[in-house]
Amino acid sequence: MSTLKSRVNMHLLGKRAPPYHRLPSGARMFFYVLITIATCSVACLYLKWLRVKSYWADRGVPYQPPNPILGSLTFLQRQNPGLWLRQLYNFKSPYVGMWLLWRPGLVINSPEIARRILVKDFGNFRNRYLSSGQSDPIGGLNLFTVNDPIWSSMRNRLSSVFTSAKLRILQDYVGLKAKELAQRIHNDKDNPINLKVTYVDFTTDVIGTSAFGVESNSTLTGKGSMREITHDFGKFGIMRGLSWCSIFFFPDFVDYFRFTFFPKESEDYLKRVFRMIVKNREENATDQKESKDLLDALIKIKKEKIENNEAVSDDLLIAQAAIFLLGGFETSGSVLSFITYEMAFNPELQVNTIKEGLRKYSPMGWLDRIAMMDYQIDDKVTIKAGTPVYVNSIGMHYDPDYFPDPEKFEPDRFLPQNEKDTKPYTYMPFGHGPRICIGQRFAQMTVRYALSSVFLNFKVYPVPNMPKPSDVKIDNRCLLYLAGEPLLVKFVPRH
Repeated sequence: MSTLKSRVNMHLLGKRAPPYHRLPSGARMFFYVLITIATCSVACLYLKWLRVKSYWADRGVPYQPPNPILGSLTFLQRQNPGLWLRQLYNFKSPYVGMWLLWRPGLVINSPEIARRILVKDFGNFRNRYLSSGQSDPIGGLNLFTVNDPIWSSMRNRLSSVFTSAKLRILQDYVGLKAKELAQRIHNDKDNPINLKVTYVDFTTDVIGTSAFGVESNSTLTGKGSMREITHDFGKFGIMRGLSWCSIFFFPDFVDYFRFTFFPKESEDYLKRVFRMIVKNREENATDQKESKDLLDALIKIKKEKIENNEAVSDDLLIAQAAIFLLGGFETSGSVLSFITYEMAFNPELQVNTIKEGLRKYSPMGWLDRIAMMDYQIDDKVTIKAGTPVYVNSIGMHYDPDYFPDPEKFEPDRFLPQNEKDTKPYTYMPFGHGPRICIGQRFAQMTVRYALSSVFLNFKVYPVPNMPKPSDVKIDNRCLLYLAGEPLLVKFVPRH
């Protein structure tokens, strides 16, 4: 038996592939074709890369040298986009070329060009470059991500929710929650308080009631059905980070990999809550013509479309409530956290803190648009239709020519006598032009009530061994400008 095995092994080891010249002519021809195709493909790819690489150099535009695979996006998941944009601002050029993978894009550092793109020539830049694709209706149909014609229709219909009269109606509720916020802090005054957790509990209550009419008690307890959703919305693991990177910077891949803007589990829960509340309101409907909150406005839109025999999906309506919830709790909570943290290190500063906090800590440091037609930037640069452009708002917020000593938290720069000298289109925490944040005044009211309640009742001090505001780590996984570590402070009652 062993002899037989050894013979078989010797036979196998000794058997070699036939020399190339002994291959049949058909096989040799296939081999030639395969090598030729591979060589031509590599050559074409290399020539394409050379054209991509030299795109901005050929146009005389300063640029950040691209990576052969990721283009300019090598910073993703390693550095927050806001910090990366501040680096591009240091080119000291009105615009800087960059690449989204192999797609050329342009970062705008000039307030004059920003004005043209965001306002004067808005018709050519009405749409965003970012996209949540066709496979994610809740992520793709909300006011933040959707483009025309849906955007203009929904924007016009929802503007009525944020009139001065509607905001006055909401003031009492926001004020009540601000008092509960002070009570929450008083209950925990003997311990260091995590600002982000505390403020997000507060903003969840405010946004949940304003958007859905759902009573919530997370300000005092940190718990509740809406708080579960916002907690899920605020988590950014590797996959969520990858999804947002694709949606914001390479949206062509979104549908292929079925990336989503919101976490699936919390999105499904939000749908159930939405449909339950809508059903309850429809069953108890009155003849009131005015919408008292966002949900009423959405129900009214649905009713009008049905009466006009127009198609309307629940997903389109839920998408607006979802982005209002995300845009309200995380951004307002983050700004409140940073402002309070700054005040702990600068207790003498008590006025104009909100505007200065929004300058230093704008949750989103850029405004993306896409050119619908070829557009001449200046005498030497014309961008082609389909080119993404990014207005570098955070870069302007930290420009010492516009805001002297920009790293310093200096609310006095927004005193009336000083603010009048601020150059237009250098301060854009809520965006600018027709696509400016629809909830801007509501967000400012929420932050104002919270800070007033906190600072009227407490002095705030830093906790030992906590970093200075300028040394706080910024979250690299999330594309929003959020703290990457807990912000702990000590509150001391004033009375």
